[in-house]
Amino acid sequence: MISALPADVEQALAATAGRRFSHLFLVACGGSLSIMMAGKYFVDRHSGTMACDIYNADEFVCRDPRRLGPDTLVILCSQTGTTKETVRAASHARDRGATTIGMTLDQTSPLARAVDHSVAYQASYTTGKTIDSAYSNYGVLYMVLAGLIDDRENAGLTADLLISLGHLQPAIDRAHQTYEDRFQAFAPRFAPRKAIYTLASGASYGAAYSYAICVLMEMQRYDSQAIHANEFFHGPFEVVDEDAGFIVMLGLDETRRLTERARDFLFKYGSRENILLVDATELDLTGMADRIKPYLVPLVFFDTLWRFAYKLADLRDRPMLEGRRYMKKLKDY
Repeated sequence: MISALPADVEQALAATAGRRFSHLFLVACGGSLSIMMAGKYFVDRHSGTMACDIYNADEFVCRDPRRLGPDTLVILCSQTGTTKETVRAASHARDRGATTIGMTLDQTSPLARAVDHSVAYQASYTTGKTIDSAYSNYGVLYMVLAGLIDDRENAGLTADLLISLGHLQPAIDRAHQTYEDRFQAFAPRFAPRKAIYTLASGASYGAAYSYAICVLMEMQRYDSQAIHANEFFHGPFEVVDEDAGFIVMLGLDETRRLTERARDFLFKYGSRENILLVDATELDLTGMADRIKPYLVPLVFFDTLWRFAYKLADLRDRPMLEGRRYMKKLKDY
């Protein structure tokens, strides 16, 4: 169980305590950007005093929001801490007088050195080390956001969050068992495909986005696209037929009905054999606070689907991380 915030998170929150930031910017690239999508949903639902925007790191620099200044806070994330666009965004924010918090695995990295306050998280996907998912990028981001909101609005989020994070890893372990047979059945159907789409809404959309671009495309070279469940009906649903393959992430937040509508359309006009549905109502989230559950569901989805990706990789005889052609291989782009 988690009884307190990590020391570096506490230090970052203490250093910003009492500051009435007018605006919060969440800045990153790729998979790190995807967690910011859930973070923005969290802030939108629970903060009445801080406006929040999310940016790709280099667009943040290019767009140079006029609101960016001494009364704003910028939270950035880069797993290695070497993502040049994110480091550049941190320097740009500090040049404009903003306060900066950086999230990274490496506390000696360029990002850690470029920000005012650096906080660490853990990742098993790239390090290969077993972790407690409470200290993953999602978990640490929520800790920072809950602390910021509690300091300004006395929302009591941190206590509920820590209790819930203490039950996260067991929930993930149970979910692997829940989905094992389903993944075993779908893997042979999905492995030979050219295209697989992901679909979600709300707090789970970031997980769908990351799974599409960082797993299906980056590691397995599928044609893929993350589709927002309501945007689905404004163009993308034209690809649906009995052969179309979708992974649908049905969460627990206020947008659930949007994904239910898309699921129902897919079941009606597609083939259920080609629609891989993961539904949060199937999960055992015992011990978690009801208001925190929707934000932890994406971690459960992504962790279990990561294992599904390895099933695809085995059937395709295509490595995951080791088989990438450009990522971490080139330095001149």
